[in-house]
Amino acid sequence: MQILAQLIVSGIAVGMIYGVIAFGYQLTFATSKTLNFGQGEALMLGSLVGLTAVAYVGYWAMLPIVLVFGLMQGAVVERLGVRRAIETRSEAGWIMATIALGIIFKNLAENIWGRDALKFPSPLPEAPIGFMGVNVLPMEIAIVVGALGLMLSIELFNRRSIYGKAVVATANDRDAAGLMGIDTSLAISFSYALSSMTAAFAGVLVAPVTLTGASMGGALGLKAFAVAIIGGLSSGMGVVVGGLILGVTETLTGYYISTGYKDVPGLVLLLLVLSFKPSGLFGKAAIKKV
Repeated sequence: MQILAQLIVSGIAVGMIYGVIAFGYQLTFATSKTLNFGQGEALMLGSLVGLTAVAYVGYWAMLPIVLVFGLMQGAVVERLGVRRAIETRSEAGWIMATIALGIIFKNLAENIWGRDALKFPSPLPEAPIGFMGVNVLPMEIAIVVGALGLMLSIELFNRRSIYGKAVVATANDRDAAGLMGIDTSLAISFSYALSSMTAAFAGVLVAPVTLTGASMGGALGLKAFAVAIIGGLSSGMGVVVGGLILGVTETLTGYYISTGYKDVPGLVLLLLVLSFKPSGLFGKAAIKKV
């Protein structure tokens, strides 16, 4: 029982990383019905930029730098890879453009930071904390608190600020928002900036408990996309729950069966959701009038 509790705790920390990246997918899908398939590379760049900055200013002063970098990187992706595709209603355009930009960012990272995995210094003690027979790393607690805090902050921003309300209006009905005088192109660009910011923040959260490097983003981005589909791209709560389900399932499978099969249950769940509830566990099916 103690081992099971330990695995669940570890799975929750992993799942929250998946959830916060998937939350970024949800942000862009809401406003433009498009996704940034280079989201994993945004996480990777955030962690590597953070690694460089932390050597000069420390971990806590590094966080605002990474957040601003994430905002800028997301805006660049929207401007170069998505905006024209939206204007021409080319679905293949934004898919291929975001994938291409992700590959470019990875190659840039390899040339700047190299291909080797790098150690990211932890701002918290690395000794685990014992609680009711379960050992929890302080950084694992920080991952859960930080991920939830960021997602709640963005939700409050969208509901309380005038800029956030413009994003929400664009998400509800882009054409109507444009008729009301809202610059929907700017709202979509802002949603992409927020999306990459969440991924960059996730990068500096997870890096201290793993390793960082140019190749770290691909698998995380893909798993987060699966989480977004499982939970529902139209549901903020869904991506959190989907992330927890996948994170816990992976850790349990890796321990009780084999680490070589830890990705299988999540993929099976993804296939089941696509077969029986394509809108996701918490998503709502869209009804189009023609």
